[in-house]
Amino acid sequence: MYAILDIETTGGKFNEEGITEIAVHRFNGTEVVDTFISLINPERPIQPYVSKLTGIDEKMVRTAPKFHQVAKRIVEITEGAVLVAHNAPFDYRILRTEFRRLGYEYQRKTLCTVDLSQRLIPEAESHSLGKLVRSLGIAVSDRHRANGDALATLKLFRVLLDRDSSKSIFREIMRDETQGELSNRQLRLVESVPDQTGVYYLCSKEGDILFLDNSSNMKRDVNQHFTGEAKYSRALRKLTREVRFEITGSPLLAEIKAHEEARQNRPRYKRKRKKRPVEPGSRLQVNGVQYTLNGQDLLVLDKGRETGERCAFWIRNEELAAMGFFQLNHQINNIHILENLLTPVRDSKGALRILQGYVQERRVQEVIELQPPTLG
Repeated sequence: MYAILDIETTGGKFNEEGITEIAVHRFNGTEVVDTFISLINPERPIQPYVSKLTGIDEKMVRTAPKFHQVAKRIVEITEGAVLVAHNAPFDYRILRTEFRRLGYEYQRKTLCTVDLSQRLIPEAESHSLGKLVRSLGIAVSDRHRANGDALATLKLFRVLLDRDSSKSIFREIMRDETQGELSNRQLRLVESVPDQTGVYYLCSKEGDILFLDNSSNMKRDVNQHFTGEAKYSRALRKLTREVRFEITGSPLLAEIKAHEEARQNRPRYKRKRKKRPVEPGSRLQVNGVQYTLNGQDLLVLDKGRETGERCAFWIRNEELAAMGFFQLNHQINNIHILENLLTPVRDSKGALRILQGYVQERRVQEVIELQPPTLG
């Protein structure tokens, strides 16, 4: 028996989040035999970015039941079942935290459809829920609401059940009731990392970089390393003694920086990189506008780490020559000042390919055309 689960939360400080909505579908492998869906009053503020993503605000949950009022129903509908969720360690941690606040030790076996899909559909371009179900032709509605995501997970789970005919992979990946829990040391490490865009570094007790990657939410991804059941996650969980990070603001700068530093530091455990089809090196399409790089130098501008700051990517001679941050407008107008502020890029051709792939999918703030003679 399985309990397909999705939870929406308030966001906020790690291990202090509250549940705003929950959906559980009890599934016997053939059909859904019971369902529970409810908004929940978290009794704590909902972060603005969460309300924007989910559409759930404090007014909506003001009259909703509190967790202690639905706790018994959650225990009953999940009794004797394996919890199944997309990123199950997150949902399981949140549930256990809420029950612990009530003085109850809630324990269930768990299956993560991220882990399952990585094993059973390794060829997928992305294993995020939205992109994965779309690639499988699964109809989805009401994304980022508990029931919409729970139903998407249920449909995905049916596909995964069919693919694992021997159920051997299910048995390998299923986690015991206490798996996925962080030690006090790991909790402190996760808590030290902000939920912002940047590059994070998992380091050994000797200070060597074991793993590094870019992320739009560094806290979330570090937590996933410590709770994941992939072979490299188990190794990182054992060896990591320090987590360092650098906030970038710009996802593009974070991606290029991670690429550069992985080449330079050669960490023991490798990142799985997204491959993007890119235009030939002499062309660049940014925000729907086509630029020719042959004889034309560009500054691509994106957001920075704080208000009033931006980052710049200097494309020169069909390479990404330098990148970095600036604050004052006159620094853009005086190219020699800007040149001193920016950091040269080592793998300039590889970095340009990353930039080309990125701007084909996402917008940046601005592009400034420069004449090569001005740059000296």
